Amino acid sequence: MATSTPVNIPSKMKAWVYGQYGTPEDVLKLGSEADVPDLNDDQVLIKVVAASLNPIDFKHMHGYFKAIDSPPPTVSGYDVAAVVVRVGSKVKEVKVGDEVYGYIHEHALYPKGCGSLAEYTAVEEKVLALKPKNLSFAEAASLPVAVETAYGGLESAGLSAGKSLLVLGGAGGVGSFIIQLAKNVFGASEVAATCSAGKLELLKTVGADLAIDYKNKYEDLPEKFDVVYDTVGESDRSIKALKEGGRVVTIAGDGSEVPPVFMFVVTSTGSVLNKLKPFTEEGKLKPVIHPKGLFPFSKTIEAFSHTGSSVQYIYEIRQAFEDEIFEFVRVAVTCNHIDSESRPSMLKLNLKLIYQIFFKYAFNVTCDINNIS
Repeated sequence: MATSTPVNIPSKMKAWVYGQYGTPEDVLKLGSEADVPDLNDDQVLIKVVAASLNPIDFKHMHGYFKAIDSPPPTVSGYDVAAVVVRVGSKVKEVKVGDEVYGYIHEHALYPKGCGSLAEYTAVEEKVLALKPKNLSFAEAASLPVAVETAYGGLESAGLSAGKSLLVLGGAGGVGSFIIQLAKNVFGASEVAATCSAGKLELLKTVGADLAIDYKNKYEDLPEKFDVVYDTVGESDRSIKALKEGGRVVTIAGDGSEVPPVFMFVVTSTGSVLNKLKPFTEEGKLKPVIHPKGLFPFSKTIEAFSHTGSSVQYIYEIRQAFEDEIFEFVRVAVTCNHIDSESRPSMLKLNLKLIYQIFFKYAFNVTCDINNIS
């Protein structure tokens, strides 16, 4: 039950909704008759001011996770900056009128039916934080998924003051925050990062000490690193760049990692954003806005075209190999019919393939952020 509030909230709202799986151009529609969501006791209703797009928005819309997704119709969107207009009876910290931001789906693979690409959405209090005063709503909306992924991976890898770091894919949304966090929050002694030749200067502007063209063999550098953060799927190769006792954290693995490599999967929590708020307000953690700038709400499909470009190849591969994938899964499920000698290797093959689809494609959120105002 929600607490009473004098704010006049309509029963219907505008929202970008898809009723079936496919490309944004084909299935995403702007409607004005979506229901404003009801609140649970631990939720707040927020009026969306800005949202940002991530590759995982694109992937859910394409149906990569339809076996575990709530069925459409679905309002897309993970990241948000907004104003609180109603609070549930068990909400303790947030109040009506607060400016907040966050990554609204606690578990990325299980998003709620109503995301952030709407006039209003209902969100658990625990995934939100108060918006830093020095950031616009659009700037704040560009942070949550990327910065929480960056922070969580570095923390899990044990990066601390005086240690060195190599970032694979440093110019993306997650990568740019990894660099900033490593230098300004964790106190890394040196941060090196890879990217394409055209973005080497960007790495330096966000704090990298050494910018490396990804075509060069970073593993042959004379110096080695305490931690490698892999956002591009090169964990096996990156082990050669580690110091003895170092660790590789990846968000683009296949689920079969063994030490010193481990996979990190982000869980949304407002506590990380609150912890980082002083650094953001001091200018030590800066948003990296997409070069195209901001898109109005009405141009959301155009914004998706920039987000989707880097993951479109995944969709094409999935289509090309769909029959083989389902056949592998069928064989794994009917593994009892395989002779006992072949069963373990066949099952391992299937599990690895499933992990590749399920994790690598879900969490490789390394694109630049597109903000929707």
